Amino acid sequence: MIDTALFKQQLSELIATPSISCASPRLDTSNEGVIHLLANWLEHLGFCCDIMPVADHPGKSNLIATLGKGSGGLVLAGHSDTVPCNPELWHQDPFTLADKDQRFYGLGATDMKGFFPVVLAAVTALSDKLQRLQQPLIVLATADEETSMSGARALSLAGRPKARYAVIGEPTGMRPIRMHKGILMNAVHVQGEAGHSSNPALGKNALETMHQVMGALLKLRTQLQQRYQHAGFEVAVPTLNLGCIHGGDNPNRICNASELHFDLRPLPGMSLDALHREIEQTLRPIGDRVGMPITIRKLFAGVEAFEEAANSELTTVCEALTGHASDSVAFATEAPFFQAMGMQTIVMGPGSIDQAHQPNEYIDQRQIEPAVKTLVALIERCCF
Repeated sequence: MIDTALFKQQLSELIATPSISCASPRLDTSNEGVIHLLANWLEHLGFCCDIMPVADHPGKSNLIATLGKGSGGLVLAGHSDTVPCNPELWHQDPFTLADKDQRFYGLGATDMKGFFPVVLAAVTALSDKLQRLQQPLIVLATADEETSMSGARALSLAGRPKARYAVIGEPTGMRPIRMHKGILMNAVHVQGEAGHSSNPALGKNALETMHQVMGALLKLRTQLQQRYQHAGFEVAVPTLNLGCIHGGDNPNRICNASELHFDLRPLPGMSLDALHREIEQTLRPIGDRVGMPITIRKLFAGVEAFEEAANSELTTVCEALTGHASDSVAFATEAPFFQAMGMQTIVMGPGSIDQAHQPNEYIDQRQIEPAVKTLVALIERCCF
């Protein structure tokens, strides 16, 4: 059903084109090489391609490739970026496709450059029918999913693309995912005053106040877990993790400043804005009581939790086509942004998240043809 040589060539070119997304400017790269590759291939298949620069993110762009017209249709979406890598830990060059043991190895092979050749193969399989499309087929490639999700945010702000359904091809083993938790990451800074440790009255110890902050956050975690549960998740409660802490510079000096970073992963139905307000209301009074300013800042804008209805048309269609019941995952995706634009949304693609973000990333070749067949059937159901 698929041209294996063409698939391999396309995946090889995508992997060979760096598109690392990283909060460190030293490691961050443009994604536009990948975007132009995809645009060139899709234009040859008849798509109208719109390359959309992401405002305030130089070198970062989204691709919106559209075939057909109508008010409904299907979006097949993926992110064009990868995480950084440690080449010295790989058994081969991360940017050179390796084909062995029925696996394609390379940075982004499963997360998620491998999804795009699957989409291209599905479109090619339908080439004789594409002139009869009743609703548009839209292929979307986004920027910076691995860091800020700036690409998806820009699309949501622009209110495009418009379609009835969206499938995000994150690696799920082609199991339809209709739910995931959200995520927020915050920094809490306590400003004290330095002084000689022999006399506590000479300063204000930021670490002691941070101890109260940590206790308050753990108490808030307990309260949130008592208020919110969702049996559809393996970890059925929201989680809050105290990730890292810094403060002070010497044992005999009163600590003048301390900073804590934490993440919170809410369940569907929990608003990020409401959580931010509750965190502020919990922590600021501590600083007021002890006379030490407490500032709270977002480490990134956060991602809302996601839930598509169990009985939505797209959920039931994807379950029927794959033979898998819909499920939930622990990681966040761009799904909430597509859902907010009015699309029924499912996360579903070949590969496994277990291979992502680590050395020797690969996609199992045995998943490729079933994934192409599923996308062909999905396009036929949604666009013809």
